[in-house]
Amino acid sequence: MNSLQTHFSRFEPELLDTISSKGITKNFKAGTQIIGSGEPMKYTMLVLSGRIKLYTEGENGEEFFMYYLEPGQACALSFVCAARNKKSDVEAFAIEDSEVLFIPVEYMDELMLKYKSWYIFVVETYRSRYQELLDAIRSVAFHAMDERLEYYLIRQKNAFNTSTLHLTHEQIANDLNSSRVVISRLLKQMENQNLVKLHRNSIELLF
Repeated sequence: MNSLQTHFSRFEPELLDTISSKGITKNFKAGTQIIGSGEPMKYTMLVLSGRIKLYTEGENGEEFFMYYLEPGQACALSFVCAARNKKSDVEAFAIEDSEVLFIPVEYMDELMLKYKSWYIFVVETYRSRYQELLDAIRSVAFHAMDERLEYYLIRQKNAFNTSTLHLTHEQIANDLNSSRVVISRLLKQMENQNLVKLHRNSIELLF
């Protein structure tokens, strides 16, 4: 309950009590899958601690990074899929040890009608995730890979609040649906332009 009150303080006390009593809290170790593609979505997911990575898969099994979820945030896609009783189109993994509150779908209509703070939270979650996805689509559709890489690194910097990113070239390539060779070459170009500094196990952003 303490984590819920801390990260979702915008909710009125009665709403906090309701979702605490009706929700199911689960803990996930880093690297654990939380949502699998094709799984029925029976819950809405609120993040209480840690960090969760969401991505979708292409027809040939390639991965495409979507966004991170942090404490105080919810999965917008879980709102949609759970409310419409649909299967998940995304996969979610804990990239840090994480605590998640799952709210069964049968309570969604009640929460939307009864609590204004929940209604506002759901709408704001839709809006912010829609903007992130729109930015990602624009990046893929209108920008070359070097520009997409720079945009990706900026997103990582903002998400983790640090200029030192502990990411492998292979991870970045998977997230951008590219190859490790291409990403390594572009990162080396960025290093030559004094935009990044490459270390053995990390990338330091200089912009």
